[in-house]
Amino acid sequence: MGLTEITNERLGEKYYSVKHSSGLRILICPKEGFRSAYAVIGTRFGSINSSFINNGRKITVPDGTAHYLEHKLFESEEGDAFSQYARTGASANAYTSFDVTCYLFSCTERFDESLGILFDLVRSPYFTPETVAKEQGIIGQEIKMYDDSPEWRVNINLMQAMYSEHSINKDIAGTVETIAQITPEILYDCYNSYYNLNNMVLCVAGNITPEQVLAVADSKLTKDEPSVTESLMPEEPYKVKQDYIEQTLPVAVPLFSLGYKEDGGSGYVTSKESLCTAILLEAFAGEGSELYRELLDKKLINSSFAAEYIDGTGYRYISFSGESREPKLAAEIIKKAVVELHEKGISEEDFENARNCTYGRIARSWDSPSAIATDLINSQFTGREIFEPINLISGLTVNDVNERLRSELDPENFCLSVIKGIEAAVEDKSI
Repeated sequence: MGLTEITNERLGEKYYSVKHSSGLRILICPKEGFRSAYAVIGTRFGSINSSFINNGRKITVPDGTAHYLEHKLFESEEGDAFSQYARTGASANAYTSFDVTCYLFSCTERFDESLGILFDLVRSPYFTPETVAKEQGIIGQEIKMYDDSPEWRVNINLMQAMYSEHSINKDIAGTVETIAQITPEILYDCYNSYYNLNNMVLCVAGNITPEQVLAVADSKLTKDEPSVTESLMPEEPYKVKQDYIEQTLPVAVPLFSLGYKEDGGSGYVTSKESLCTAILLEAFAGEGSELYRELLDKKLINSSFAAEYIDGTGYRYISFSGESREPKLAAEIIKKAVVELHEKGISEEDFENARNCTYGRIARSWDSPSAIATDLINSQFTGREIFEPINLISGLTVNDVNERLRSELDPENFCLSVIKGIEAAVEDKSI
């Protein structure tokens, strides 16, 4: 079990990688002079993994199970993990996405103890009928809170309108009805299938040493034999399910999200493809772009406007989202600009400016332990090594970006999601 040092001369940064004897992949990035440390451990199990085969047995679980399991792992026979973190002074949290579940903490002292708590958390499942039933009320309230969140609903509605078969169209937390079906047996099935250490990654950055991290791992982790779990995904049509969806909620300013669906592929895109898309979106819709200035000058967007690329197992799309008093008009301007973009492509000047902005964003991320650890764990789950973008960026050309554009932003394959205010809905009804 030897440490491998991975360095990047361009950034002047390095991190260490090791496959621990337990089966856990560990990535460590010491940062001299930093006061804080940040650790995140994750598994390739998210909301879309609702049907899978483990040891020859097909298992289908209710929507929201991955998120439910995330909540339950904070409980043990010894008590709540948050109470233990409070004693070490660490700030802890967790999140479930479409593809992964992660548990994390940050601290300025007593790192070793906090890391031990993190290991205990993911290694000591404790599910009983009583504790599982108790959590249903808590998560049910969380679901209702998200149902009332305009920022959440505009994106979930977009997924439901774009995707007809893929389970990305389901709410990550599930529904009150689906979580009522979750039992301790279901949670143990998911835990035993996906929380094998060979399926997990730990990333640590900041005021730590590799020796510290490995010493805690040696004392806390026992070996897991490799276990193969196959996630089952339905075949998703290329075309969006519908091109418009709206909902009424009490908002001062309407929200919108315009999504362009792509072919889902077999997994994550490559580092080069991801980097080309980042430069493309910076040039096309970044704060220095003509599109951004036009929307801003016409008071159709504000600082909340953002363009984002999302990819995963069986899904890929670009979204343009934000607040707008005239969301349909803002979307029409973006759609028109997309058509023109395909006709003309990105100019050399816009490409150079966008490439410089992207380079700066990558370089700045190494000043934050949380950003470093998060990027490291994402690199493991996506298969895009963390230093690849910075190594590739200088060699990219405007032709690379325009070639990437050929498979993105299909002018005929979009959906607009809008959250309207109550007053606007009343006005529309009276027309």
